[in-house]
Amino acid sequence: MSDSNVIKLAQPGAFADSLTDILRQGARALLTQAVEAEVAEFLGRHAGLKTEDGHQRVVRHGHLPEREIMTGIGPVAVRQPRVRDREAGEEGRIRFSPSILPPYARRSKSLEVLIPILYLKGISTGDLKRRWQPSLAGMRRGFRPRPSRA
Repeated sequence: MSDSNVIKLAQPGAFADSLTDILRQGARALLTQAVEAEVAEFLGRHAGLKTEDGHQRVVRHGHLPEREIMTGIGPVAVRQPRVRDREAGEEGRIRFSPSILPPYARRSKSLEVLIPILYLKGISTGDLKRRWQPSLAGMRRGFRPRPSRA
């Protein structure tokens, strides 16, 4: 038995859903695999380039800071690999930017498209439920929005 009398309270709007957590972990793992494969392909294309010392010119150089991308299943944390060009050639430095993960992206394209549609529709209660149904599929069954007072 614990000596503590502190009770952990749930945050409003927050709940634990193991299925959504599994989906987020799967999305993160899949995204990591795709970006790592893209980095490996990029490094393979530039494997023949050498520095004056005979070392690889284009090498892995850790990761950028982790960032979250908002998706239809919620936020997914992403770590993008960093690639370093050790010498600037005649054409300049070789830079890596994954095509699947655009720089400065904070939301998936599906959410980027959805937000203006909801704004233009006026986001009425009926439209909100129908539009967000795919995104809210992970919410608990007992959740019902309050009827609006007109």
